[in-house]
Amino acid sequence: MSVTPIRLFGDPVLRTPAEPVVDFDAELRRLVTDLTDTMLDAGGAGLAAPQLGVGLRVFTYHVDGVIGHLVNPDLSLGDEQESELEGCLSIPGVHVETPRAVQVVARGWTMHGEPVTVEGTYLLARAVQHETDHLDGILFIDRLDPEQRREAMRLIREADWGATPPVVRTSPHAGAFGRR
Repeated sequence: MSVTPIRLFGDPVLRTPAEPVVDFDAELRRLVTDLTDTMLDAGGAGLAAPQLGVGLRVFTYHVDGVIGHLVNPDLSLGDEQESELEGCLSIPGVHVETPRAVQVVARGWTMHGEPVTVEGTYLLARAVQHETDHLDGILFIDRLDPEQRREAMRLIREADWGATPPVVRTSPHAGAFGRR
């Protein structure tokens, strides 16, 4: 088993769009194994590579007993929407009603470079959309209305898992620029 620590809210990797996978090699297969083992250990419905600190377009999912993965996903969403409780392994303990498409068709590749299509509704559709958002540097709290987002941020600030705002560094030369 290769369980890896999950990056938490505030880590810049979660806000950085991931790069497409170009090498379907042993390293990619190891990454898929790490993602799968970590997701299963944490009890999640999905896990994206950026959540392990890897900036590649890969995610795993575990929905209704089916375990899978997708590399370089491209999504087509159905028109019908629903709002259901959604959470994230990178934002522990925060669950908020989040709007998502009810149906998804995701095309991509397996870790062996074979084309694959994943079609799903409800929970699978939600998991695929959530994990693909991670690959684009988007967190589920970004999809909330302003009031819900404020409440989610309050919960994050009060969390006992150590969520801290990112440190903003200032230039030692800040006083020298823009002033005369």
